[in-house]
Amino acid sequence: MSMRHMRTMRRARAAAVLSAALIFSLSACGGGDGGTKGNGAATSSAKKDGDDKGTAAGPAASTPSEPIAVVKGDAGLELSVFSARRDEGGFLTVEGQIKNTGSEGFTVPVQWNGLEQSVASTGRSFAGMTLVDSKGKKRYYVLRDTDNRPLTTYAYGSFIQAGGTLSYFAQFPAPPVSTTTVALQFPGFPSASIELS
Repeated sequence: MSMRHMRTMRRARAAAVLSAALIFSLSACGGGDGGTKGNGAATSSAKKDGDDKGTAAGPAASTPSEPIAVVKGDAGLELSVFSARRDEGGFLTVEGQIKNTGSEGFTVPVQWNGLEQSVASTGRSFAGMTLVDSKGKKRYYVLRDTDNRPLTTYAYGSFIQAGGTLSYFAQFPAPPVSTTTVALQFPGFPSASIELS
């Protein structure tokens, strides 16, 4: 076999391996994860018409039937957490829903956005959500992408009708594996203890 023929065969093998890896990674990324990208950033297609749903597309698009935690807050609001799972990239994704169980509509408070000026341009978000690891004595804040947008549901409607719901997700740095329970804190609600999966 000539050297030129061997080089051609090596290139063909390398191209086959690269194309197989590309197909595998594309199928893994396109598996309907609801908008999370490979770099941990999350997309959000927002509804800005102020309706009772006000959901942004993201990991919270499909929620299981049984919540792992439920707390009641101001004005008849009920915050449910459906999952808190660790991702391979060192993230922790919390998914849930807020339901207005009251008889009147609820105007979303600005405190839900958090106090940081750096995320003020995002508008309405769940950047005010934090996780507290009392065992490790640490507080975890919602992650930001490279444009300083919070990796959480954002740009949702400003009003939740009576009986309406608002689904959400939020990504945090994952606590150590030894931490199995954290407290979720969100303005207007008591602390909710959640188990990590």
